[in-house]
Amino acid sequence: MVQAKTWVLIKHFDGFPKNTNFELKVEELPKPKDGEVLLEAVFLSVDPYMRPFSAFRMKEGDVMIGTQVAKVIQSKNPAFPVGSHVVSRSGWRTHSVSDGTDLVPVMPEWPQDVSLSLALGSIGMPGLTALYGIEEVLGLQKGETLLVNAAAGAVGSMVGQIAKIKGCKVVGSAGSDAKVAFLKELGFDEAFNYKTVGSLEEALKKASPEGYDCFFENVGGASSSVALQQMKNFGRIAVCGSISTYNDTNPQTGPYPHFTMIVKQLKMEGFMQSRWEHKHPESIKRLMGWLKEGKLQFREHITKGFENMPAAFMGLLQGENIGKAVVAV
Repeated sequence: MVQAKTWVLIKHFDGFPKNTNFELKVEELPKPKDGEVLLEAVFLSVDPYMRPFSAFRMKEGDVMIGTQVAKVIQSKNPAFPVGSHVVSRSGWRTHSVSDGTDLVPVMPEWPQDVSLSLALGSIGMPGLTALYGIEEVLGLQKGETLLVNAAAGAVGSMVGQIAKIKGCKVVGSAGSDAKVAFLKELGFDEAFNYKTVGSLEEALKKASPEGYDCFFENVGGASSSVALQQMKNFGRIAVCGSISTYNDTNPQTGPYPHFTMIVKQLKMEGFMQSRWEHKHPESIKRLMGWLKEGKLQFREHITKGFENMPAAFMGLLQGENIGKAVVAV
């Protein structure tokens, strides 16, 4: 028998999450049956989507949702031999038993000098989200100008770099001077701290006086309505997230964007990377290739210790991370 530690949601969030919303529990796991495997978490992902998804996909008493890179430590499934690594949607658990249907093997040719944590970041869901948002939703073309907010986060930082690979001008906004410096290291053409600029409208105009062809939207709220005003006619918007609204007790109200969308004839589309799951193996190889060629850089915000999962989650929602937030077990 294996003891598994789990973080459970004991009370739904009312505004910003608190320590009292979570409880650490221990449970005994049975040995895997035929077709099953026993997994041990190595890295756990910390992502903004956990906040809104918990509200409508979880009941009080459920284990917190989330993704992890795990090692197979016992196996009665030939597709997942002992010692192999997988990406699993097991949630906030140190150990879990799976029948294999929810597991994605880490690519077999994963380079030894690349941390497996990147399977949750640049070479995982955030990188795939950035790639599909750019190629499948926006159809970004060489020479176009792209705006991305929350640009120093796991997805935003990848968006900017992939857009530069494609020969585009990239403007990014972030919430601290350190994050702006990071964006400039990544090769963003323009970057600014939205918290310190006197006028967001003027900052956007200064960064790209001619306007924006595409907008990769991660933030939502009133600031995004300001960004819409700077779009070129027939501009395209990929809506990936709305982190500014996730902790609101009451929905935000702001400038009504629909008239701008009509006048400028904008295209706005929400998406999740899972729509193109059939492309994942090829896309992961492309991302890994760019990484090995030095065309993609990454930064990780690593918190050590499974017991610090809630603190890492709350820190993410407060913008403490630069790059991908990960917990190392």
